[in-house]
Amino acid sequence: MARQVTIVGIGMGNPDTMTLRARRALESCDCLIGAGRMLESIPFGPKERLAQFSPQPIVRFLQEHLQFEHICVAMSGDVGFYSGAKKLAEALGEEFQVEFEPGISSLSYFCAKCATSWDDVLTVSVHGRAAQVTGPVRHHKKVFFITGNTHTAAQICRQLTQAGLGDCRVSVGENLSYACERIVHGTARELMGQEFSPLSVVLVENPHWQRRQVVPGIPDEEFLRDKVPMTKFEVRCASVSLLGVRDGDILYDIGAGTGSVSVELARCCPMGSVYAIEKKPEAIALLEKNRERFGVENLVIVPGEAPEALLELPAPDRAFIGGSSGNLSEIFEALLRKNPGIHLVVSAVTLETLTQATQCVQRYSMREVQISQVTAARARRVGNYHMMTGQNPVWLICARGNGEELPC
Repeated sequence: MARQVTIVGIGMGNPDTMTLRARRALESCDCLIGAGRMLESIPFGPKERLAQFSPQPIVRFLQEHLQFEHICVAMSGDVGFYSGAKKLAEALGEEFQVEFEPGISSLSYFCAKCATSWDDVLTVSVHGRAAQVTGPVRHHKKVFFITGNTHTAAQICRQLTQAGLGDCRVSVGENLSYACERIVHGTARELMGQEFSPLSVVLVENPHWQRRQVVPGIPDEEFLRDKVPMTKFEVRCASVSLLGVRDGDILYDIGAGTGSVSVELARCCPMGSVYAIEKKPEAIALLEKNRERFGVENLVIVPGEAPEALLELPAPDRAFIGGSSGNLSEIFEALLRKNPGIHLVVSAVTLETLTQATQCVQRYSMREVQISQVTAARARRVGNYHMMTGQNPVWLICARGNGEELPC
């Protein structure tokens, strides 16, 4: 019979926040494992203890100590909320009988302290990971952040203030459930200069939140453009739709210009990353302004010319090529080496670019090929009448890599 391992959520750390079931499990086990801080907060239970939180060392310890039949592993908060319980259970595998015992999460505890519900809260962890801040707050009434050393509560407040969200109400909680617990309320602007513990939680409430637009379609006149070329509304909408963007994707916009396509992609994919590659200084300056204008912090500007500028970037899921500076074949090869199954859309305004793109699609045996010509006309007022003015026709070449590695 497999030995039993119970992964126990012990709440905020103070024994008073444990459930009765969690306490009974800890009292009845013959070995207790957890991070040192967790073990210190549990004054009862077995004498046999191991201060450890990494899955593999825990598994090795249990394999070497067969005398323990009922083992408890203490985890902070709730085992189903940003917990290490999932990875530990995977590491334990079928060799052990694994059970989860839920606890009080930092989200439920802190919202109760703030006298607010959490069924309408978006949760975001910036603890040891890259995550968006201003985007979620801009488009949700309440956002709960778990902070870390690299992204503190003060930094979150500073980012919100810089993005024009300084009036949002912010609540910061430190040392939750302990005697030294501290909860501070204020606006992002008021709190951005204060010091908080690295392991704080933050609840941001935005009374002026707006529903996120889920399809492309920003009017051309909303972009700062100057004299830099820009992919127009109709072509932009068609291009983003053909890319079939999924949330969490890594996206390239090569030859980004003013960033109109980059901004649309960043807004459609708030939990992903968009890399806008552009070589012209005047276009880069506009890219920066449009990124700030639309508050898309998941848009990363990459100065330089493709394919060289792509070398250090993470492998893309999808890429839009709006400008190639004559390097289209080299760009295709670089993208397919990074991801043999990449989904590409190329915008061509000349017959020469169309020819190069179709040749590349054939050379690399790409699949799901679709070639469209987009022709649009807009009305302009002439006296008491409206006349249609045609825009330049644009070809859109859409294809997917065949998944095979290119030969060296």
